[in-house]
Amino acid sequence: MIWTFLVIFGALCAIYYLKGLYNEIYWRKRGVKFYTKGKVFGPMGIFLTSKLSIFEIFKEIYKIYPNEPAIGVGSLLGPALYVKDPTNVQHVLQSDFNSFHHRGFECNESDKLANNILFLNGNKWKLVRQSMTPLFTSTKLKSMYYIMDRSAQDFVKYLNDNPEKLKDDMFDTLSTFSSAAIGAAVFGIENESIFDSPFLKMAQNIMKPSSIQNIKFVLATSCRTLNKALRINIFKEHEDFFIGAIKQVIRQREQEKVKRHDFADLCVNLKNNGVLKDSDSGLELYPTDELLAAQAFFFFLAGVEPSAAAMFVTLVELGRNPDALKRVHDEIDKVFKKHNSITVDSLQEMEYLEMSYNEAMRIHPPVGYLTRECVRDTILPVGNIKVDKGTQIFTPLYEFHHDPNIFPDPKVFKPERFSRENRSAIPDMNFMPFGKGNRICVGTRYATLQVKAGLVHLLRNFSVKTHIYGDEIKYKKHHTQVRLSNVKVELFSRNMEQ
Repeated sequence: MIWTFLVIFGALCAIYYLKGLYNEIYWRKRGVKFYTKGKVFGPMGIFLTSKLSIFEIFKEIYKIYPNEPAIGVGSLLGPALYVKDPTNVQHVLQSDFNSFHHRGFECNESDKLANNILFLNGNKWKLVRQSMTPLFTSTKLKSMYYIMDRSAQDFVKYLNDNPEKLKDDMFDTLSTFSSAAIGAAVFGIENESIFDSPFLKMAQNIMKPSSIQNIKFVLATSCRTLNKALRINIFKEHEDFFIGAIKQVIRQREQEKVKRHDFADLCVNLKNNGVLKDSDSGLELYPTDELLAAQAFFFFLAGVEPSAAAMFVTLVELGRNPDALKRVHDEIDKVFKKHNSITVDSLQEMEYLEMSYNEAMRIHPPVGYLTRECVRDTILPVGNIKVDKGTQIFTPLYEFHHDPNIFPDPKVFKPERFSRENRSAIPDMNFMPFGKGNRICVGTRYATLQVKAGLVHLLRNFSVKTHIYGDEIKYKKHHTQVRLSNVKVELFSRNMEQ
């Protein structure tokens, strides 16, 4: 028995060693430096066995190899490459999109709520995204803004009625606003209490980091054969609730025959128009309730968690920088005095708020890195690096935002970096809090408006204090997101300012 165990153990050690050696030789033959820590499982393995977020692991690789255009990293099944030269990153995300249109993440077909534009790939992604794009045109956004603005005003009243929320977990508190705003503006869902929504509880539960969720993410990213064999579903437990809710919204809208120009209207139109067809590939999709609910699921998650994060980090930085906070307060007061209300157009007059928001998103982007998968053999221009079909690609995001060669004094909050005069000087690939290229988040402009609506009304009524526990900001362990762990934000009425 002991000999059998030793033989098996020895064989596994040999396989592990040979796989690590293969990964290293694979990239060195292509003239690419190889990150030797975690030769077999790479950053994903380090993530599962450490307290670090994945973006923090890539941040370390970025520092170790400052002059390399790309770094080979370990991966259990296929090759994996960390592409860090801005020209190569642009090549992956934009210039050679046809070679890198795959997200690099794949869920099982049985995971109905994952059947959305974030996780879909190929022609199916293209067809569904084209169908969803009309929801976020400039005209539609303007028609939705009054709902966001009303939600923000209701949120201020909610905080005044519940003053304990001004000192509670501010991220969760801001999530209540994001949930109410997107529920009303995009889905036409309004509850008796918009700040006590079952949709919010679901979103918070899904986005809460856990060991199980981390393992599922790694399998869906790096071990898709095993993920498929095990039939792992990430969102299965939420299917009945969310699909049922969206079905109810669609049926109600069909019966009302009232146009609100929101997601429910779009769903009704798609169902009335019948089969979705892609003229290039011939692919046909029927807009079932389940497919539409999956898109709603993505929009809701993207509208709650990232929006709350964007509001939170903007408040964090303003609370740390009193001079900047005063300028934002003065600007908001001036615009309100001029217009007595806020519209999409008057919001554009708040230039310093825009600068502060962008600078906060530079320092604390919602996600730390981007992933793609190569779908056909190609070559990256800088370094003339051959990339084979099936190669997993990781690109920097947090690292670009914190590179002192791109943004001098990267830890310092300087909204002036994003003034109208300076913004054009920032290379396109060096600032991308919501990603870049054809797969950029379709709701980016909506999320930005929602965040600004919330910030404007909050900062019109409240001031901010930021408390950092420790010498520097630290982050929660998360597979994709950048979440601060040792920071507290406190709001207090502006008429109480010292």
